[in-house]
Amino acid sequence: MKRYISIVIICMLLFSCSNLVDDLNNDPNNLTKSGYGTVLTGAEVGNLLFQSGESARRAAIFAGQYKGIDRQHEGFYQYSVTTSDFDALWNDAFVNAFRNALIAEETALNDEIGPIAQGIALVLQAHSMGSITALYGDIPFDEAGNVAIADPAFEGQLSVYGKIQNTLDTAISLLNQGTGRPSAGSDIYFDGDANAWVETAYTLKARFYMHTKNYQDAWNAALNGISSLENSMYGPHGTAMENSNLNYQFFAVEVRQADVVVSDFMASLVNPETSNPIPSNYRGNAKTDETGRYNFLFTTNSTGIQPNTTTGFAAQDAPAPLVTYEENLLILAEAGLRSNGFDEGLSRLNDYRSFMDNGGYLRNVDPSQVTYEPYVAADFESGGMENTNGISTENALLREILEERYVTFFGLLESFNDTRRTERETTVRVPIVPNAGNDLPQRFLYPQSEIDRNSNVPSPIPNFFEETPVNQ
Repeated sequence: MKRYISIVIICMLLFSCSNLVDDLNNDPNNLTKSGYGTVLTGAEVGNLLFQSGESARRAAIFAGQYKGIDRQHEGFYQYSVTTSDFDALWNDAFVNAFRNALIAEETALNDEIGPIAQGIALVLQAHSMGSITALYGDIPFDEAGNVAIADPAFEGQLSVYGKIQNTLDTAISLLNQGTGRPSAGSDIYFDGDANAWVETAYTLKARFYMHTKNYQDAWNAALNGISSLENSMYGPHGTAMENSNLNYQFFAVEVRQADVVVSDFMASLVNPETSNPIPSNYRGNAKTDETGRYNFLFTTNSTGIQPNTTTGFAAQDAPAPLVTYEENLLILAEAGLRSNGFDEGLSRLNDYRSFMDNGGYLRNVDPSQVTYEPYVAADFESGGMENTNGISTENALLREILEERYVTFFGLLESFNDTRRTERETTVRVPIVPNAGNDLPQRFLYPQSEIDRNSNVPSPIPNFFEETPVNQ
């Protein structure tokens, strides 16, 4: 029973597992499959906690999207961080997400559920480990999650990314076998839809190739990636307090809501009103109206600009974006431009804009406030509406794509991953500036809990501003 402890704790403290999704079916006459279903649900809840909770909020602060204005978050905004600040985040990542996904695979094998069930567990492992290595650099991999190993060995970041790609390849092969679905309702993301899981695995492959700047392979993977909004991996939420959106819990319920506001820079990109704090930053033009997206993302209250907790991004039942169609479209745009040239990049960006012109990933949006007409090559030529400062046509398009990614990934881990990946591309990168000093953050710190207990933690311990290997 020890292997299930972390899953039970997650379900009790974060969500009511019985309320997380409707019609959760744990067949009392099929205890073997019921056991796996419970484990799988716990692993997916743990992944949701890691990918969209405090780690994502902290990453968005470091990426210049949020501003901490009180207590700990004010310190994070000023880059006053210590190793102990990351104890809980490391636990979210390695225990709630990765360890539980390992248990899910073990249970699928022991209970002989079948290849789809095992493949799902492998995708969850890859998802969590890809995010962990992106944030921390070198991490345990082969020995991670094994309770019999007190001091798991750390492995190089590039090696970890390679092993994650292999894990995803294995997952895709298993999922394509088409048998062994989990019990109905236990997979809270896709209810066992193997095709949706295969597409998610390919988009994750593309994401992680983007992290390592392997743009041709990212392009190739994304061609097989998520093909529709319906096949996106969104974490479900409900209207009960225990299963509410995590951003809703922070900004609408918790007493910590006054700690964080949206940065002026972030708000200025999509605010069409006279209240825009930096009007020259507004992305709107004759072909673009960001009013609908601004209203989806943000609201203004007595604290300042904060996420929309009523009808938008942080509403109580708003699903949390984890691996999405919009991300896949933007990978095709950026990787297509970098590996196959301007015409491909422009075509793929316009695919994304067509998606957004019809509402895209926005919920409860007024169609009259959403306009994303297609761009043409002349818009990116010197003097065009997207190139007023005379840079190259290709760079003007790349700049637009990177800015679009920054806005689309608001409040997500990928915003921080992008800012570090492109920091040296000064002509095109999103021009965020340090909140304090002269340097932008480069990583999450190894937690004090791991430093105290694991003799294999890298020495010397890298500091907050030391680049991870893929960004050097």
